[in-house]
Amino acid sequence: MYVDSHCHLNDPALLADLPQVFARMRNARVEHALVVGVNLRDWPDLLALVEQHACLRASVGVHPANDPEDDDGLEPTLQDLLDRTRHQAVVAIGETGLDYYRLAEPSPQQQARFRLHIQAANQTGLPLIIHTRAAAADTLRLMREEQAHGGVMHCFTENWDVAQAAMDLGFYISFSGIVTFKNAREIQDVARRVPLERMLIETDAPYLSPVPYRGKLNDPSRVIHVAEKIAELRGVPVGTIAEATTHNYFTLFKKAGALAAA
Repeated sequence: MYVDSHCHLNDPALLADLPQVFARMRNARVEHALVVGVNLRDWPDLLALVEQHACLRASVGVHPANDPEDDDGLEPTLQDLLDRTRHQAVVAIGETGLDYYRLAEPSPQQQARFRLHIQAANQTGLPLIIHTRAAAADTLRLMREEQAHGGVMHCFTENWDVAQAAMDLGFYISFSGIVTFKNAREIQDVARRVPLERMLIETDAPYLSPVPYRGKLNDPSRVIHVAEKIAELRGVPVGTIAEATTHNYFTLFKKAGALAAA
């Protein structure tokens, strides 16, 4: 069994093909997926999707690069996040973090929003889903300052030192289809070294489709190719990666584990 620990199944491109997406997931033995929130505008539709499918869970958060002007002017408050975590299907806070990739300098707004999400996670006990791009130092600094209690570094693209620092703070490391790319040597090195008990796999669908589907629309069924590449890098059977990452998913996202066991 496989779990996609981070996807965006509520994306219009995937919604248009949803019955086929679920069929492909079943054929690939991908039995659970976490649909990750990136804004408040789409939250009702995301939750409605998750409520219709027992294999799905949700997170609530606002992506660091999200522009409030594109989100009907909605900027989350602490109470906004806390209120949405009361739903039984909401198992995490995020995605959140920092993304300086297209910025000339660090964003105080992003940093304030990130702190807010960490505070929500600390108050609820839910894990954080952290996105960091071109901002690793500030991301780790804010995690320490706000005493982030644990979660996952999603779609990991940093080096071993960043991975180690995040794991020291109680975080898991999640690998996406990027680990299958030829030029992803640094990420592949991290995938070889991360302890199995701290590893997750994901698609970030509809983005970042793994080899041999690179450049095409991604969906959760393709998480198996991420597992296969990591198994190849580590010289272990792919079943070892599937078993470990599935166990880790339900260990980290405890609400998801409790619902699955019910």
